[in-house]
Amino acid sequence: MLLSEKQISEFRKIILDYYGAFGRSFPWRGGSGGPPDPWGVLVSEFMLQQTQTGRVISYWERWMKKWPRPRDLAAAPLEEILREWSGLGYNRRAKNLRECARIITERWDGMIPRTPEDLLALPGVGPYTAGAAVCFAWNRPGLFIETNIRSVLIHFFFQGKSGIRDEELLPILSQTLDASNPRVWYWALMDYGVELKKLTENPAQKSAVYVRQSPFEGSLRQIRGEIIRTLSQEGAQRASVLRKKIQRNLADMKKEDYDRAMEALEKEMMVAEEGGLYRIG
Repeated sequence: MLLSEKQISEFRKIILDYYGAFGRSFPWRGGSGGPPDPWGVLVSEFMLQQTQTGRVISYWERWMKKWPRPRDLAAAPLEEILREWSGLGYNRRAKNLRECARIITERWDGMIPRTPEDLLALPGVGPYTAGAAVCFAWNRPGLFIETNIRSVLIHFFFQGKSGIRDEELLPILSQTLDASNPRVWYWALMDYGVELKKLTENPAQKSAVYVRQSPFEGSLRQIRGEIIRTLSQEGAQRASVLRKKIQRNLADMKKEDYDRAMEALEKEMMVAEEGGLYRIG
């Protein structure tokens, strides 16, 4: 789809006018007129993966106060990191973020890489996180897409269609990108997308990659999270004691589900067993 200059201009005006009037403010976006802190940007992108923005703010503020630089996090024990992360879910993100901090400290002297290619080499960093981190940290243009951006593009340019692939959206994103200030442009797109979903049926549901999230209660994710929470807060536990504690908190848990969750955590080196004791890996 090739857009006219008029279409591009009108679209940008709608999005930027909305942002100027109603744009959201978050600590990782910078403050007092100063640019965002690149390390704070990367931390926020890890925390925001599959987690609502409102839940992240307090975690991010505590995290940045405790570990304001990559080398601070790299030196911290995983058990302590997971205690701070507890409640955000998807604990593997915390482990990957610490490994990122270690690599950034050793390879780039604590400076956040300035290219998506370098960021993609880090654990837990995919195309969206790499593109977003470079854009928001360094105000460099690039193409990346997430659910709110999908919602906006589908709403304006793909009315009446479904099964829309990202490959169809990226050319539109490329044509409309404000390369003079990509950081603000992407913030504006995301903020508009959040508001759009309050006013109408989520347009992102028409995307080919849309997947409705499965319930958390009773899931393996819940069991994994409870194991990590218990070990990070209470220290090493004997296998039988740990299982009883998890069973007490999750009364409907099946033994085979517990075993599957524990096996996965051991394979991922989140949890380790030694001499009959389980601990954070």
